[in-house]
Amino acid sequence: MYLTKTDYDRGVNTFSPEGRLFQVEYAIEAIKLGSTAVGIATTQGVVLAVEKRLSSPLLDPSSVDKVAEIDAHIGVAMSGLVADARTLVDHARVEAQNHTFTYAEPIGVEALTQAVCDLALSFGEGSEQEDRKQKMSRPFGVALLIAGWDDLDGPQLYFSDPSGTYVRYKAKAIGAGSEGAQVHLTEDYSPEMTLLEAEEMALKTLKGVMEEKITTENVEMARVTIEGYHVCSGDEVKVVLDRL
Repeated sequence: MYLTKTDYDRGVNTFSPEGRLFQVEYAIEAIKLGSTAVGIATTQGVVLAVEKRLSSPLLDPSSVDKVAEIDAHIGVAMSGLVADARTLVDHARVEAQNHTFTYAEPIGVEALTQAVCDLALSFGEGSEQEDRKQKMSRPFGVALLIAGWDDLDGPQLYFSDPSGTYVRYKAKAIGAGSEGAQVHLTEDYSPEMTLLEAEEMALKTLKGVMEEKITTENVEMARVTIEGYHVCSGDEVKVVLDRL
């Protein structure tokens, strides 16, 4: 019935004879067109830094959100289709609050990551009667860097992609400039680095792969420490940029 690659990529749940799901592979390719995002984990916390592409000088930079808070101790950076990311972020926030209300404790970082990946895996499924929420008819075209801190394992950084796979990283880059950024992270990362050094390294990595000159308006940075999630203000980002 199916003879060519084009035939096999019409169904989101149809494997090719080589064992490939082309729709998932296309979603992963879509991420490579997104803004570059960098995450670095240290013993003191996790740093997230994301490029913000401003398509027009009339665009308000504050309206472009590339990092989001999930709970007081967890944040995410995104690359790919931002609309898809909002769906995953909203789901993650509900999961985090449900866990807190049920067990009277914050959700673990890995548990939340798994909950997000479970939703990412549910594309193509029909909605059941007891679950009125319509499922996605295609894979989510977004990758997430999930940073958090919990009592079980301290600071953690997870990467999730449209296939529903999640992996823990010490440092990870996603998006259009991910290849060059990942090489830089591999060469310069040290497990003993401080949070301040991680902030400098994150912005230095973005500076090396961004097409535009890096400023406080076209980059967004956040950190997660034992005190919780914090989005850096423009002045805080400027202090780090001045040190580069």
